[in-house]
Amino acid sequence: MTIHIVDIEAVDTRYTAQWKEHLPKQMRRATNEEVVVISGGDTPQATTPGAFLNFGGTNVYKSKQLEQIGEMFCNGEIRDGDYFLYTDAWNPTVIQLRYMAELLDVDIYIGGMWHAGSYDPQDFLGRLIGDKPWVRKAEASMYECYDHNFFATEFHIDMFEDAFSEEDLDFERKSIQVGWPMEYLCTSLEQYRNMEKRDVILFPHRIAPEKQIDIFNDLRQELPQYDFIVCQEKQLTKNEYHNLLGEAKMVFSANLQETLGISWYEGAIVDAIPMVPDRLSYSEMALPVFKYPSEWTEDYQSYLAHKQDVIDKIVEYMENYDDYLPALQKQTNKLKRKFFGGKSLYEEIKGE
Repeated sequence: MTIHIVDIEAVDTRYTAQWKEHLPKQMRRATNEEVVVISGGDTPQATTPGAFLNFGGTNVYKSKQLEQIGEMFCNGEIRDGDYFLYTDAWNPTVIQLRYMAELLDVDIYIGGMWHAGSYDPQDFLGRLIGDKPWVRKAEASMYECYDHNFFATEFHIDMFEDAFSEEDLDFERKSIQVGWPMEYLCTSLEQYRNMEKRDVILFPHRIAPEKQIDIFNDLRQELPQYDFIVCQEKQLTKNEYHNLLGEAKMVFSANLQETLGISWYEGAIVDAIPMVPDRLSYSEMALPVFKYPSEWTEDYQSYLAHKQDVIDKIVEYMENYDDYLPALQKQTNKLKRKFFGGKSLYEEIKGE
C-alpha cells in the first residue's frame, strides 16, 4: 500500500514543523511502505492570536490539499488498500476524500489524529463557537469518515465521547489511544541535556485564557528570587527556546485545557521538573510526585485561596532540585513509552 500523509501546516516555532521533517522518515522506517506527503504548500507563520493556526490560512492550505487528492483520483493514482493519515483530524477535506473513494469504488483506509475541537469548552472553537449544530455535526461527520480516530490520551477520548454521547457513533471500534509520533524528540534535545541549570521557571504555553497566565505572573511577584519566563513573550526561535528549557529547573502549568502537553515532555527530557495540576491529561500522564491538587488553580480565585500552597510547592522543587531527578527520569520514561512514541500508531496503520 501507499501511505498518504495529509499533513498539518508547519509553524516554525511549533512541533508541526518538526512533524513535517521527521514523520515521513519515521513512517517509512516503521512500515517499509511507500509514503507520500500531501502538503498545502507555504503557510502564514503568524497564527491567529491565542491559537496555533491561522484561521484564514489553514483553509487555503486544506483547499490545496483537497485539489491534489482530487487530481490523484482522476489520474488513477489511488489504489485499493492505500492509507490516508490526517495529522490533524479536524480537516473537512476528509469528507470529500470519503466521497471520492466510495463513488469511485476505491477501498481505502483513513486515520485522523485529533488535537482539539468544539467539544472541548476550553479550546478556541469551544469558546468562540461552542456547541452550535453546524460544528458538532461537522465533527461527528469527520469522525465517521475515519476508520481510525487517534487520540493521544484516554482523557481526550473520554471528553470527545462525552460530548457526542447522543450521536450514533461507533466509539468502541473507532476511538484508539496511540502515542504521538515524536520519537525524534529525545535525539534532537540531547544536546540541551546536562546544561548548567539556573533558577528559571518557564511558562512554555500559548498565551490564551485557558492557560491562566495571570497565575504565573502573580507568582513572579511573590517569588522574586526566581526568574519566571513566559516563552511566547520572548518570540524565541526553536533553538533559543530549547536552550532556555535546558537551563530551566522547572516548567509550570495551571492549564484548563490540555489533551497531551508536548512542552512539559520536552522539559522532562532536559531535566526540567514539571509542576502540573491533577486534572485533564496530566492525571494519567504525570507521576504523583509532580502533580498538585486541581483545586489549587481551578480559577484565579481558587489560586488566591491556595496561593501559599502553590508557593510552598514551587520552593520545595526549586530548593531541592537534585532530589527529584531520579523520579524525573522515571517520568520521562513513562511519557516516552506510552505517549510520545509512534509504535502503536504505525501498527494500527499496518493493520497489525
